[in-house]
Amino acid sequence: MREFGIGQSLPRTEDLRLVRGTGRYTDDIAPAGSARMYVLRSQHAFARIGGIAVDAALAVPGVLAILTGADATADGLGGFTSMVRRTGPDGQPNFEPPFAVIARDVARYAGEPVAVVVAETLNAAKDAAELIEVDYDAQPCVADLALADAPDAPLVWEECPGNLCVLTEVGDKAATEEAFAGAAHVSQVDFRISRVAVSTMEPRTAVAEWSEADQRFTLHASIQNPHMSREQLAGVFGLPSNQIRAVALDVGGGFGLKGVPHPELALVMWAARRVGRPVRWTSERSEAFLSDCHARDQIVHAELALDREARFLGLRVRVKANFGAYLSLAGVHCALGNIGGLSGVYVLPAIHGEIRGLFTHTVPIGPYRGAGRPEASMMIERVIDVAARDLAMDPAELRRRNLIPADRMPYDTGFVFTYDSGDFPASQAKVQAISDWSGFERRRAEARARGKLRGIGMAHVIEIAAGQLDEMGGIEVDTSGAIAVTTGMQNHGQGHETMYRQLIAEFMHVPPDKVSVRDCDTDQIPYGFGTGGSRSAVVAGFLLETLASKVIAKGKQVAAIMLETEPDRIDYREGAVFAARDSNRSATLAEVARFAHQPMRLPPGFEGGLSHRQMTRLAGPTFPNGCHVCEVEIDPDTGHLEFVGYWVSEDVGKAINPMIVKGQVHGGVVQGLGQALGEYIHYDEEGQLATGSFMDYQMPRALDMPAIGIVGSDTPSRNNPLGIKGCGEGGTVGALPAAMNAITDALGPLGIANFDMPATPQRLWRAIRDAGGMPHAMAAE
Repeated sequence: MREFGIGQSLPRTEDLRLVRGTGRYTDDIAPAGSARMYVLRSQHAFARIGGIAVDAALAVPGVLAILTGADATADGLGGFTSMVRRTGPDGQPNFEPPFAVIARDVARYAGEPVAVVVAETLNAAKDAAELIEVDYDAQPCVADLALADAPDAPLVWEECPGNLCVLTEVGDKAATEEAFAGAAHVSQVDFRISRVAVSTMEPRTAVAEWSEADQRFTLHASIQNPHMSREQLAGVFGLPSNQIRAVALDVGGGFGLKGVPHPELALVMWAARRVGRPVRWTSERSEAFLSDCHARDQIVHAELALDREARFLGLRVRVKANFGAYLSLAGVHCALGNIGGLSGVYVLPAIHGEIRGLFTHTVPIGPYRGAGRPEASMMIERVIDVAARDLAMDPAELRRRNLIPADRMPYDTGFVFTYDSGDFPASQAKVQAISDWSGFERRRAEARARGKLRGIGMAHVIEIAAGQLDEMGGIEVDTSGAIAVTTGMQNHGQGHETMYRQLIAEFMHVPPDKVSVRDCDTDQIPYGFGTGGSRSAVVAGFLLETLASKVIAKGKQVAAIMLETEPDRIDYREGAVFAARDSNRSATLAEVARFAHQPMRLPPGFEGGLSHRQMTRLAGPTFPNGCHVCEVEIDPDTGHLEFVGYWVSEDVGKAINPMIVKGQVHGGVVQGLGQALGEYIHYDEEGQLATGSFMDYQMPRALDMPAIGIVGSDTPSRNNPLGIKGCGEGGTVGALPAAMNAITDALGPLGIANFDMPATPQRLWRAIRDAGGMPHAMAAE
């Protein structure tokens, strides 16, 4: 283990500039002559637009342009496309509506852009927007997923009967039916996974410039994937992708939200081209609730079949998933792309699922930390707890009895995934030990004596990470020996700069301060898949090791010229030194780099410089996993919920920076617990957002969160040479089912068999009251 290399908990190097206020965010970019953009949004969830009157608004001082759907049609603007497609109810590819960046004749959700105002100042743009008159013809709408496929539900798209966009079956239906037919016991549960707003600290923001001379856009934006955004935007404008440069600087949180393009990216570019000046746009929090892609929102029915020894025989699920009014880039993926997580960490001979994806008059659904993984884990982990209750078994014992043994790795689930590695029994044993699982009933009795309800919940989590196997990057060594790293992956809080520096320190034997990490810029590197799906550590580890080995190999060739020997007699040693074997001749990395940048001293045809750029591809994805335990206490008189403990046994393979890993797990758990506790997007019957601010939408606070204990249970991945697995999403994936299992366990003694998130005091109090309250005899036990 090197002083600054893999396995060391180095402090995050980017934090110093961020906490000092010297970070570089998109909203800090203000080109000379910049104008500001404001978006007028639909007041209605479903309305036909008869016309838009803008004359009075154009007269406001400082207004430069007002653009509408009619202008977009005249300019030939297209729309976004979906990344994932599945089958529709007719067995054909699912219906994909045009995802226009501005409403033309119909608005299909409250908050959809209907006009763009460009002005010298933001206040002028807002003043003008108030004078725009839109002729709306409001129509009946459907905003609740539960009602979307009702026979009389209004259609979001006439071309999509019953609002049913996707009807997909996964798994082996016949084998699953046979398993259930022969089962000694069947348990089932119905629950809803709430709709949430991502609510990043830095809102979505963009600055666009148009070069008339070059016929080219430059877009600085708070995005996770500049290359994919560039491709989508090129489609909107009908341009070759090389006519758009996309740059991401510091990004203040993404979590999947900023991995999919939103209309405002195209609108700010369009505005810049129309007015011939740079244009800036930054979302305000109130419009973020209206226009950011939301996440989750599923209704689930799950059934588990068991034999007489409580061994799992089969799992059957039926899922209704909300897509919103349009298909975002990854909207279908969120419901289906990670459905393989249904198999969990268990020997499950037969699985079948039916997923129905439905349109509603709401903002589109997009990815959010986990992107379908928490939903799939909820399905298997919730029904296991129900089965344990039905069989009067310890939920931990029921899980232990059905875990995949470590000696069967790699393990083909027979459903979707083949797991690379893991020791699930050891992981569960470790978390049971640190959480004092065996002592819980004593703690429950003590809580009852105080008039409180106490519950404990367990959930295993396994998730696919680094499913996107390709990535491009480059390493350049300058004449001082400093190393610059470029990749297509963008840092938005995970600690990439620190991690990349550690990796280079490991591979090239240099201190981290000799390494710089460049912003993600499509002009600097032609391809990248961005940051998402817990891929960066795994992909970067393999990519940077490959790049470093190529740079070192070239360095040996240059050193051989300098030291007058053969390349195969050059060793690269600690201290970043090239040494001629069996001699006292050597050259530092800086000396070799300086020599390499002097073409006149190199042989004819020898490529100068000391750098390398290429694309790499992993052998396969990784499957980080873990076991979570959550403990809660509820006051039956007020409904107040307290998370009194949380413990995780986490398998991330080989950790590059254990401190960053723990931070990622902590952050993920908090986001999962936040959703369980109170985060909930609600639309009323008219499709109006009823939770449109932090006054109504309950974000978790530090005082709401417990101490989180973490113990490692790492097994190296077999799919990359460093053995790394992802770690960005597992905390959230495990926290949702662990928390809801704990809450349901606490309520169980009152006869409450199931409880849906969010566990707000009002909802808990009402459920307890409706169940008859907490009997005095129970409190006195």
